[in-house]
Amino acid sequence: MIEDLKGDESWRMFRIISEFTEGFERLSDTHFAISIFGSARIKPETPYYQAAQTIAEVLAGNGYSIISGGGPGVMEAANKGAWLKNAPSIGLNIQLPSEQRPNNYQNVSLEFRYFFARKVMFVKYSIGYVCLPGGFGTLDELFEALTLMQTHKIHPMPLVLFGADYWNGLLSWIRDTVLAHKLIGPDELDYISVTDDPLEVVDIMNRHREWKLKKILEASGKPDTNRCEP
Repeated sequence: MIEDLKGDESWRMFRIISEFTEGFERLSDTHFAISIFGSARIKPETPYYQAAQTIAEVLAGNGYSIISGGGPGVMEAANKGAWLKNAPSIGLNIQLPSEQRPNNYQNVSLEFRYFFARKVMFVKYSIGYVCLPGGFGTLDELFEALTLMQTHKIHPMPLVLFGADYWNGLLSWIRDTVLAHKLIGPDELDYISVTDDPLEVVDIMNRHREWKLKKILEASGKPDTNRCEP
């Protein structure tokens, strides 16, 4: 608990540094990864679990690595889809009071105590996000990415919301309230796409990857722009 962070902080500083160090080392060869988010409470027999697995399988078949939060539900489905394609299946697991158990479909598995260190790994090594229905954690990851792009802390990347019935209410509120009050600009909604079609997810990511590869070729001899930097 945050309230328990008292006393000598030196050991905690080393733990934080070690989480960043291990993450950077273990993921240093990760290129063109897609992070897939969604609720841990979604069961394997449900349509959204099956959709997450399908999305991950098709993305993996198109040469993408898959990153998830490493737990059950949508996270498990995403890792399973990548696993079945023998693609990099990365789980960024988090220690929680509820003792989240890592799913069995990871070939790269990291464990974090601190959410902020874990978030850096999602952002640094992803070229796109796919968000299926989820709760506060999924919304947190979505709005973190939007904020970082809005403030030009990371390069723009596609944020695909899968499940129109689930997401349309939120998007209507953003347009009708936040945008209507001129608290964001209309172009800041351009980062977001909504779909119910797994193949459209892949098409969006493929177009973005082609754009990034073109930029890399144009900037040949300059630092690699393959990844977004936090």
